[in-house]
Amino acid sequence: MRVIQRLLASTDSSANSLLHSRPAALLPAIPLYRRILRAHRKLPNDHRVLGDLYVKSEFRAHRTVDNPAHIIGFLSEWQTYAQQIEGDAWKEGKLDKQKLDKMSDEQLGQLYELMNSLKKDGEQNTPGEGSGSQ
Repeated sequence: MRVIQRLLASTDSSANSLLHSRPAALLPAIPLYRRILRAHRKLPNDHRVLGDLYVKSEFRAHRTVDNPAHIIGFLSEWQTYAQQIEGDAWKEGKLDKQKLDKMSDEQLGQLYELMNSLKKDGEQNTPGEGSGSQ
């Protein structure tokens, strides 16, 4: 997984052609690993121990993988797993007033730009997706 940073930073179209679709934003391996272990904290103790051991062994076993398609598949499946374990909390994405009050003006500006960018991407992708279902 030593090529992860290079892989995630690149916008190479060959990676997109491997997946036949626009890939979702993938977390790098270490933050994803930590996120999974944090998500396991809410599991019952015996499930948590088993899950932590499995996650640790899988990430260790795949540490030296260099195949970009394998890395993308590995990270995307573990990211999906993390989202399932976390439940609906990751979907809501709501910012409460306390979090907004703690943000600097620059952070608020970046958040606003991100929101506009996501809306624009959603509007561009919606017409093509909707016409196939009718």
